[in-house]
Amino acid sequence: MREVDPKQTKRAAAFELWMSAPMPMVTLIKTIDVSHLLSYSRKHGYKFNMLLCWCIGKAAQGMEEFYLLPVGEKLMQYDTLAVSTVVALGGDAIQTCDIPFSEDLQRFNSDYVTRTKQVRETGEAQDLSGDCMVIGTSALAQYDIDGAVNLYAGVYNNPFLIWGKYKRNWRKTTLTVSFQFHHTQMDGIHAARFLEALQQIIKGLKG
Repeated sequence: MREVDPKQTKRAAAFELWMSAPMPMVTLIKTIDVSHLLSYSRKHGYKFNMLLCWCIGKAAQGMEEFYLLPVGEKLMQYDTLAVSTVVALGGDAIQTCDIPFSEDLQRFNSDYVTRTKQVRETGEAQDLSGDCMVIGTSALAQYDIDGAVNLYAGVYNNPFLIWGKYKRNWRKTTLTVSFQFHHTQMDGIHAARFLEALQQIIKGLKG
């Protein structure tokens, strides 16, 4: 990552408006159709959560806003993305694991499996925040929730997605996703566009 002059970016006005705001985080909640994702997961033996993380990275990859992030009082630019997942360690203990995003699904899956296994075995986080713009995720897959607003502490400004249990009916399977982002990084229109792209990537999975 490297520091950039906010005035030389498209986020100059947002930087002036929101960097000193006491609560600069915004949350959008969207219900997406994950029927095809669930079918693809079962067909190819991939974990549902891994596939969703890959789709999130794929949707973010095509949007320049995801490569800029406010860190402290600075605006930093990244060349690569990673997607973070929460790993259960047993009991109520958890730890985070960052997976570098790759367009190659098999490579991403291999990294996902290897890195989450290391976290479970060592109890230590796999952290890529110094090298990649990390998109946080948290899956409360055993619980039926309608949405979530994440904690804002002014330290972790990264975009973050939370979801619970997917819901099935006779026509389709849906999942409600909560997406939180720093207003300096993007506006609501960019966030909504990202969620739409996520939906289209899920529907467009082939094989």
